[in-house]
Amino acid sequence: MNVFTSIRKDGEDTVKRNILIYNNQTGIAEKMIPLCAGEGLSVVVAADVDDLYGILKRLEIHLMLVDVELNDKGWDKGIEMIANLRNKSSIPLIVVSAQSAETAKIMALEAGADDYVTADCNPLELLARIKSQLRRYIQLVNMCANIDRIYKVDELMIDDVQRKVTVEGRSVRLTPIEYKILRLLVQQRGKVFSNSQIYENIWHMQAIGADNTIAVHIRHIREKIEKNPKEPRYLKVVWGNGYKVG
Repeated sequence: MNVFTSIRKDGEDTVKRNILIYNNQTGIAEKMIPLCAGEGLSVVVAADVDDLYGILKRLEIHLMLVDVELNDKGWDKGIEMIANLRNKSSIPLIVVSAQSAETAKIMALEAGADDYVTADCNPLELLARIKSQLRRYIQLVNMCANIDRIYKVDELMIDDVQRKVTVEGRSVRLTPIEYKILRLLVQQRGKVFSNSQIYENIWHMQAIGADNTIAVHIRHIREKIEKNPKEPRYLKVVWGNGYKVG
């Protein structure tokens, strides 16, 4: 395990944010370490899978950058790892991979990744995505009293105080992105949001090729809150327009 730390300027937030990078065949660590240092972010590089899980047990990690191609094992093993990581944690997870196949992207998102970028992307764009994910995650974790509200649609309830979602009294575990999407739609019950509108509200970026990303997250939310995801009671599609709750 290699740890790269940085010092924040006087007056800046002194809480250290730790980013974990695993499987650096793409050379992404070398690109991102100096950029992250400039933002006061610490980077931890895991040597192997065992090291990765050991780091997650020892350190408070706020975001992970992982690949879907694990050495010579193929990207299907990377998908399995992402699913396992998501089962263990809800922290933001961004896939950075040389694998550009659409199938790999969709499967990674379905396994629980919050974002997927190719390794040849502009490092400054990746840094922007990291910062955006961190902002949302920290805000979600540190929700304060001024958003002390409970949103309810029939038997679906979102408790912002405890950051919990329940359906008919059953607790539902959502990732930070899934939570934000559902909360957006529930807060404005009955309003139809297009894929682009959802993406721009949640990611705070221009929606380019957002359809697959939103569709995957919507599918996951339905699987968790609906008795029959194919005939949803709460999260409905308005064909040709987008999605709504209610």
